[in-house]
Amino acid sequence: QVQLMETGGGSVQSGGSLRLSCSVSGYSLPACMGWFRQAPGKEREGVSAIDNDVSTVYAESVKGRFTISQENDKNTLYLQMSSLKPEDTAMYYCAAECRADLTLFRLLDATTFFGYGGQGTQVTVSS
Repeated sequence: QVQLMETGGGSVQSGGSLRLSCSVSGYSLPACMGWFRQAPGKEREGVSAIDNDVSTVYAESVKGRFTISQENDKNTLYLQMSSLKPEDTAMYYCAAECRADLTLFRLLDATTFFGYGGQGTQVTVSS
């Protein structure tokens, strides 16, 4: 059973940066992984995904501000978040087992696109 553990969340001011990490245990890094988030009262939103450490995709709302990456020798997935906005405030979840091609990432909801996720880490951005 692959286990995902997120760290790196916190509280920052608008314009600030945070880097989220997702440590994978129980197996090597899955070929396709990503991040989704959920704000209070809102549906889960896919943030980004990476496939085979090469292809990446981002939600339109974070494109140009967030960067997804991975370190295979550390079994870790990252999400570098810059120019953070209050609307980025949410619980962020690491996820794995992409169930569709990255081209469908923006069309499918996060629950459909990813097979499973971690426990999440809170990101709060104040104005």
